[in-house]
Amino acid sequence: MSDLAVNDGSYQQLLDRIGECLALGRQRAFEQVNSVLVETYWQIGRYIVEFEQAGKERAEYGSKLLQVLSRDLKAAYGKGFSRSNLQYMRLFYLNYENCQTLSGKLSWSHYTELLAISDDLARSFYEQQCIGV
Repeated sequence: MSDLAVNDGSYQQLLDRIGECLALGRQRAFEQVNSVLVETYWQIGRYIVEFEQAGKERAEYGSKLLQVLSRDLKAAYGKGFSRSNLQYMRLFYLNYENCQTLSGKLSWSHYTELLAISDDLARSFYEQQCIGV
């Protein structure tokens, strides 16, 4: 391409449009990955709760399930499965029993912060603040 075409204002517009397109595509990809990750952690929490309860209305506490599960998941799939992270996944399912109510705007980090709030009304308030409603 000649220097004349590169210095043309329309070329800069082309660069700008491509840059905007890339930025939008990257943002959409991030949002999709985040949404799938949050849903996956919710599902893992569900599996843990269902296993703990084994058909009973309430789980038996004092089980070493999360400790053993953490060890085995880390060995099979790598980091991200600490006992505390599994505990958050479990709490995530218990506090958000309907996966459809999860916001695609919130990351797993947002949800772990929200789960530290024991009061349901306060948690809901801060969740709405994070979403920007």
